[in-house]
Amino acid sequence: MTDDVLIVGAGPTGLTLAIELARRGVGVRIVDAAPAPHRESRGKGLQPRTLEVLEDVGGTERALATGTTRLPFRKYFDGAHVNDTDPFADALPTPDAPYERGVLIGQWQVEEILRERLAEFGVGVRLGTEVAEFEQDTDGVTAVLTDGDRIRAGYLVGCDGGRSRVRKVMGVRFDGTTEETQSMVVGDVEAEGIGRDVWHQWFTSDGGGLALCPMPGTDSFQLQASPELDADGEPLPPSLESFQRIFDRYARVPGITLTNPTWLSIWRVNVRMVDRMRVGRVLLAGDAAHVHPIAGGLGMNTGIQDAYNLGWKLALAATGQAGPGLLDTYEEERLPVAAWTLGVSSDLYAQVLERVREPGTGIEVAAPPPMGTGYPWSSLAGPADGSAGSVGDPAVLRPGDRAPDAPCLDASGHPVRLFQVYADPRFTLLGFGAEVADAVGKLAAEHDGLLQGFTVDGVDGGASGAVADLHDHEGHARRAYGVTDPALVLVRPDNHVALFTRDPAEVTAYLARIVTFTPKE
Repeated sequence: MTDDVLIVGAGPTGLTLAIELARRGVGVRIVDAAPAPHRESRGKGLQPRTLEVLEDVGGTERALATGTTRLPFRKYFDGAHVNDTDPFADALPTPDAPYERGVLIGQWQVEEILRERLAEFGVGVRLGTEVAEFEQDTDGVTAVLTDGDRIRAGYLVGCDGGRSRVRKVMGVRFDGTTEETQSMVVGDVEAEGIGRDVWHQWFTSDGGGLALCPMPGTDSFQLQASPELDADGEPLPPSLESFQRIFDRYARVPGITLTNPTWLSIWRVNVRMVDRMRVGRVLLAGDAAHVHPIAGGLGMNTGIQDAYNLGWKLALAATGQAGPGLLDTYEEERLPVAAWTLGVSSDLYAQVLERVREPGTGIEVAAPPPMGTGYPWSSLAGPADGSAGSVGDPAVLRPGDRAPDAPCLDASGHPVRLFQVYADPRFTLLGFGAEVADAVGKLAAEHDGLLQGFTVDGVDGGASGAVADLHDHEGHARRAYGVTDPALVLVRPDNHVALFTRDPAEVTAYLARIVTFTPKE
């Protein structure tokens, strides 16, 4: 038996990819080297764009219920309380962006949510094994697992972390640096007597620091700190006893005993990325393709967004609905994002190191720029031939940009958001104005397996009086998409704008390029 796709690694990246494939009817198998799911906080934040992705995947509601969106930072310097701050205190949701701030949640909790969502499609994770070796040919990949089993699949995706075995077998470069002199101890501990309503951050005039972040839904705190050093200046192995000494030194709060360590680790600054994310039928995603400093909380988010970009493309390629050339756009779009992430996280980490040496300032640094704003450079950014010109306002939105949300009413007058409409795994065609209504219906019927279509009327209900699929009753959709005249807006399955046009033939031409993909000239 041949699976369509074999995924190696069941962290947030691999699980998101498996869901994206399974919900499109692709035969997927996912394996992980761990003998059981872990319960470690690790990457502990989901950014607003990732919440949008997980809403489409089917996990945001549970993530918001499990985590917290409001946790002020409490800063101390040499044991004295400096201030409490909330950098997102004034942030509010908008019609086009429903998540104004991220959510604090343990990585193990995110993985649990994703595993349960994947199980709804009848797919489970095979634990305790990973790929030892593989070889590919023109028709697929043959993988040998560490337990001796052999699996034949159409494609193989390595989501197996920074030490990726898949990446090593592929033979791609993993360029960058490892800073042996910059390290941090991290772990999950309990600390009775420390308040759980703030993220505690202690800094001292000698340049050291300690942070205790209460993890929602648990009794644990995630501890991050400068490590203890031995006589040669090397970090001591992490231990509960070492964590206690570090806490006593930096926090200077007597009578607090750290207990119940469920995760103890040491982290070194790695800034590396691959030169390629695909070799034939084998691909990489997440930490297997790029690792970077933890500042900004970008790691888990970047991996999930890798998987979201790859999922629909791999599904079309694996089921024969598109040529394998479509997969070239995965690397084209995500490799620049990986480079951006490495640069941003490195800059933020440098800011942290500088700020902890400034008395009284704590660790306040600029928030990272928003992730997932789009791929305007991509070969998938239409229109296909440009003959009809762009009908959207490029100052508002361009092909390749993230598709905004907007509140509308459905044909029955019930509230519906565009993000709910986009949850269908196909392309979505929005037809603004009665003039393009017939074209929307015809195109949706001609490309039923690839496209869903919706007519959108204006605030006044449209001049023709015909009942539209969506009523833009407050004008938010038109403003978000920069549309003033009749227009067709094609949205990709990963919720990025594919093209703006007035000409139905351009939609047909674009979808034809997807089916037999060739790069844009």
